[in-house]
Amino acid sequence: MGQTASQPVPDKSLQVIGAGLSRTGTTSFGVACSYLLDGPCYHGGTQMLNSPESHIKRWIEIIRHTPVKDETDREAVHEGVKEMLGGYVACTDLPSNAFVEELMDIYPNAKVICTVRDPDKWWNSLAPIIEKGNLTVLSWILAPLPTLRMFRTYHDALDDGRVGELYFRPGEPKRPTRAMWDRHIEHLKKVVPKEKLFFYDVRDGWEPLCAILGVPVPKDVPFPKLNDAQAMDNFMKASARRGLMAWTVTFLTVAVAGFSAGKYAKWI
Repeated sequence: MGQTASQPVPDKSLQVIGAGLSRTGTTSFGVACSYLLDGPCYHGGTQMLNSPESHIKRWIEIIRHTPVKDETDREAVHEGVKEMLGGYVACTDLPSNAFVEELMDIYPNAKVICTVRDPDKWWNSLAPIIEKGNLTVLSWILAPLPTLRMFRTYHDALDDGRVGELYFRPGEPKRPTRAMWDRHIEHLKKVVPKEKLFFYDVRDGWEPLCAILGVPVPKDVPFPKLNDAQAMDNFMKASARRGLMAWTVTFLTVAVAGFSAGKYAKWI
């Protein structure tokens, strides 16, 4: 995950719908697509966490119209996704990978590329976070920080909306499991025409991706190798430190104000 949000370019249009789940090399994939297609890529994690708070709030509004129940919801999702992803040549990671059907409707000529890895290794990288993470504690730590304080609301909207719709089953806990991988692949094969659906492992480098896109293989340009998990881990640790520092400053300010008020009260 990068540290700078990409900016849309008015004359650019989506050519690649990145349908891979998080932790499948989505950051490297996004950078590679941006280079090959000469335009900005919308990487969900980067865009969400490095944009103004209005950005994540807008996505929450859109996601809350899922599961789609009526034409009002359908129109809200369609127009919202179009608004958020206009001006990019590619998109990858959440939330865009949960709106593949809508994106195919908006951009009928785009190719759907699902980044993949060994599914068991994928789950092993996620399981410790899912099983040991505490969103309630994290949400309190991040509460003083703009944008990041909306993380829990965004997460809950996804679980109650499109992510829950695609991957959770009645009676199951609302959280990712190993079954999410299989359900994701099954969903893609169901909704994406065979000739438009491609599976790609970033470890294979430029050649297969260039073949899918129909572009020349770059010469003397190393394929981007970025660690999604490490980047996110570093970002969240730094954010947690910022949140704790903000709480410390708040508590000290309140304590000093209380002490000063007490002294003033004695003087009068």
